[in-house]
Amino acid sequence: MAVSFLRVPSPPHTALKTLARNLFSSSISASQMDSASTSAEMGASSDDGKKKVFVAGSTGRTGKKIVEQLLAKGFAVRAGALDLEKARISLPLGSSLDIVKADVTEGSEKLVEAIGDAEAVICTTGFRYSWDVFAPWKVDNFGTVNLVEACRKIGVKRFILISSILVNGAAMGQILNPAYVLLNAFGLTLIAKLQAEQYIRKSGINYTIIRPGGLRDDPPSGNIIMEPEDTLYEGSVSRDQVAEVAVEAILCPESYFKVVEIVSRSDGPRRPIKDLFSAIQQK
Repeated sequence: MAVSFLRVPSPPHTALKTLARNLFSSSISASQMDSASTSAEMGASSDDGKKKVFVAGSTGRTGKKIVEQLLAKGFAVRAGALDLEKARISLPLGSSLDIVKADVTEGSEKLVEAIGDAEAVICTTGFRYSWDVFAPWKVDNFGTVNLVEACRKIGVKRFILISSILVNGAAMGQILNPAYVLLNAFGLTLIAKLQAEQYIRKSGINYTIIRPGGLRDDPPSGNIIMEPEDTLYEGSVSRDQVAEVAVEAILCPESYFKVVEIVSRSDGPRRPIKDLFSAIQQK
C-alpha cells in the first residue's frame, strides 16, 4: 500500500486522522487525566474484598471496553478520566466503580492519589492529535513513566500497558511500512511508545505489554493471534479482544514479564488466552 506525504495547511483534518487510525492505531482516545477523586459524586468503590484495578484512559474507546470487562469479571475499578461528565455518561456506574480525575502528564505524585488503593494498573492512554509535536512524548512516553513511578511509590506491583505493533519497526526492517511512517509523522509516536516500554522493562515492576494491531470498533471477528514482540507488522483486532487480553493478563501468571503482539484472523485457531500467553517466552 503506497502512502504519499500530505501537506496540511491547518490542524490535521478528519480524513488524515482516520487514515492514521485505519492503517494502525493504538488507544488514541483518552489521553490525559487530572488528579483528584470524585468518588463522592460518582459512587465509591465497593469494600467487599474485590481486587481493585486502576485504568488510565478509561473513557477512551479501548479503555471503556477494559472497564466494562473488569466489572463483568468481578473486579472493582478506579477509572481515571480527564472528562468526568464523559465518564459519567459512558461508563457503567455502580458500587464497584470509582471514577477519579488524573493527568498522566502532571507527575507521579498526583497519580499516586488517583491510583489510590488499586492493586494493579492498566495504562491505555494515548495522545490527542494536535500540532503539539511533543504531545506523544508528554503522554505516551513521560505520562507512562509517571504512572510506573507512581506505582513504585505506593507498592503497586502489577502494570499492564496497551502499546502498539510496529513500535520497534525500524529494527524489524519496517521503516517504510506506511503505518510506521504515518504514525511517526505525528511527533514520532511509535518511538515515544517504545521508549516507554523500555523504561517499564527496566523498572522492576511486574509488567505485561500488549501490542495490538490496528484497533477496530466493531465486535470481534476471527480469533486472537498472539505472537512474540517484533513479529507482527500488519493486521487489526477488535477493541473488545484487546480488553479481553488485558483483563486476562491480570488473572494469568503466564503473562508476567512478557511483551506480546495481537491481531485477529478469521482462519486463526480458537485458543484460551492463558494458553496464548503460555506459548510466549520471556525475554
